[in-house]
Amino acid sequence: MAPTVTSKPARPGYGQLLRTPGAWTFLLPGFAARLPFAMLIISIVLLVQHTTDSYGIAGAVSAVTGVSMAVFGPLAGKYADRFGQRTVLIPGVLLHTASVVGLTALALADAPLWTLFVAAVPTGASVPQVGPMVRARWGVTLNGSPLVTTAAAFESVTDELTFVLGPLFATALCTSVHPAAGLLTEAGLTLVGGLLFAAQKATEPVPARRRGGAEAGADALADTGAETGTAAGTGVRGVNGAPARVEHPSALRVPGVRVLVVAFLGIGTVFGGLQVSLAAYTQSIGEPGLNGVLYGVFAAGNMLAGLVCGALAWKSAPHNRLVLGYLALVVTTSGLWAAQSPVLLAGLGLLIGMSIAPGLVTGYTLVERLVPPTARTEAFTLLTAAVALGQAAAVTTAGQLEDRAWDGAGFLVPMGGTALALVVLVSLRSRLAAPAVERTVARGVGHRTPVPVD
Repeated sequence: MAPTVTSKPARPGYGQLLRTPGAWTFLLPGFAARLPFAMLIISIVLLVQHTTDSYGIAGAVSAVTGVSMAVFGPLAGKYADRFGQRTVLIPGVLLHTASVVGLTALALADAPLWTLFVAAVPTGASVPQVGPMVRARWGVTLNGSPLVTTAAAFESVTDELTFVLGPLFATALCTSVHPAAGLLTEAGLTLVGGLLFAAQKATEPVPARRRGGAEAGADALADTGAETGTAAGTGVRGVNGAPARVEHPSALRVPGVRVLVVAFLGIGTVFGGLQVSLAAYTQSIGEPGLNGVLYGVFAAGNMLAGLVCGALAWKSAPHNRLVLGYLALVVTTSGLWAAQSPVLLAGLGLLIGMSIAPGLVTGYTLVERLVPPTARTEAFTLLTAAVALGQAAAVTTAGQLEDRAWDGAGFLVPMGGTALALVVLVSLRSRLAAPAVERTVARGVGHRTPVPVD
């Protein structure tokens, strides 16, 4: 008999991932619905700066948008887990489109500043949480496959591809067509892409309210392991043989998720600080069109590093990789304030982007280990919201520094934000370590294919 060469599982890779049945049905519309998000903040900054001649005001309005998204986004994720993605997404898309159009009209009409801040609230609150929804669909589609980490890397790459194209597209529209063209295009793309994504019913995770008590209880116990006191396992009860009742606690009850939120807050300060500071820098040298190019180089570095992260077979523990990647991020952002040429900024931006990718990929991978299926969309949304909140704080602070201090002072924001987050991450990294082992033990089987990437 000829020797068998298929006894050893193939190493996870992008080709294998993209051949997953049903994947393309949500990937393509998901990308179309995510691209507008990468255009939103920079489009607000460019429009409001044009109408008010102040980066401080532009940053503040953008910050209100980001804070609103950070507050309401996790609620949208939680409701999507509980009631279904379509139930939350369709009204959210319609509200977001109307809110963006309203904000644009107010800015162009030179309305009182307070009206811009009011309009920014529903604009941010209604941002469709398509990225977390796509990640939740991968979790259901792969169902514990070794490709989970590869999917996390792929999603990071997809995010960064949108952040390569989005700012370039928005900047080109705002500087070449009309200052409002970026926001109006964002609204149109959100409407079309969001509705197309919502129409993909086959891959939508089953809402928690439709799951049977025994099935949901088994998922909760299996995925929380010995950490049942902190996650959904606490909701499994039975009285006199009656079916178990499963509660739906917040993903924030998982200690490791709270650590990841802080880490992603720091990453958000990089995105926000760079967006405002690069816009101010390119304006100061008379080349506003370079803004999208420089930010695109930064996002391209993130995208390329994300590809590598997903292709490698990692030996180190993911929480250790997160700390090392974050340390590299702090080091690279520390040189921004001294860079005084587009070439230097592009080079540093590339290195910063390459340092961000390991943190994003590893953070989203850890969610699969820490959080039960009934709360994963919420957990993914919490991380996205943390980035938005960090971004909001950064655009406000960087905008004020650019208005009131020296040119380039806004570049100090990414360095400070990541340094503070690194301190917290190093201090509490043990909270990210244990559940990976406990989860395997809790399932009580030796039949799962080992995950070589971790």
